[in-house]
Amino acid sequence: MIFRVFEGKLELAEAAAVRAATAIRDAIEERGQARIVAATGASQLEFLEALTATKGIEWQKVELFHLDEYIGIPASHPASFCKYLQDRLINKTGITKLHLLNSADDPAELVRRASYAIASAPIDVTFAGIGENGHLAFNDPPADFETNDPYLIVNLDEACRRQQVGEGWFRELSAVPRQAISMSIRQILKSKEIIAVVPDARKAPAVKACFERPISPMAPASILGTHTRATIYLDRQSASWLSPATLSSFTAS
Repeated sequence: MIFRVFEGKLELAEAAAVRAATAIRDAIEERGQARIVAATGASQLEFLEALTATKGIEWQKVELFHLDEYIGIPASHPASFCKYLQDRLINKTGITKLHLLNSADDPAELVRRASYAIASAPIDVTFAGIGENGHLAFNDPPADFETNDPYLIVNLDEACRRQQVGEGWFRELSAVPRQAISMSIRQILKSKEIIAVVPDARKAPAVKACFERPISPMAPASILGTHTRATIYLDRQSASWLSPATLSSFTAS
């Protein structure tokens, strides 16, 4: 794992998009297709805008997997991650090979189908974020580091649900679903490469908790420290709580 730290979120997003585009192109050149996992949320907006504006990606050769989704809201809901991906990635690129977690379907059946599909071949690159409570996907603390199931039905903790209100996806806490479908920690770690896009000052406490303390289910994204090809893209604000020693040990130029 390495950090890359940028002055602002736009520089961060552009650099992460360059690396993501390279990973996709390399996979297509090597095997004729790329299998990717896309994250959603406010932290990914600039990154996905930069990635979808990148020229020279054969998106028709990309197979897309969904990282997580709420249970109990329709795909048309403004907070739906299906809608987010349709609006900000799929419609802009023309991806046709996709596995969305449509919450209109039975959650257990969704988990079964998505797990079967993702297990059929390796994932080339996963795009991820880190939650204000340190979550990775919707694996809130204490996260399950042991299950081999590719997808899970999980309970969302209050800190995670409050983040969704704070980002403007829901008007009030009572409107935020209490359960979601999430890719598991072990499935995320199976990706050949992980690009974690983590801007903004509100993420600084979680970044510190995940990367300056022992790896723990109480800081789920800390597990990224075990992945040899995970890059954490930070801006000055999200990196502001890290010590100089941590930055010097893990930061790439």
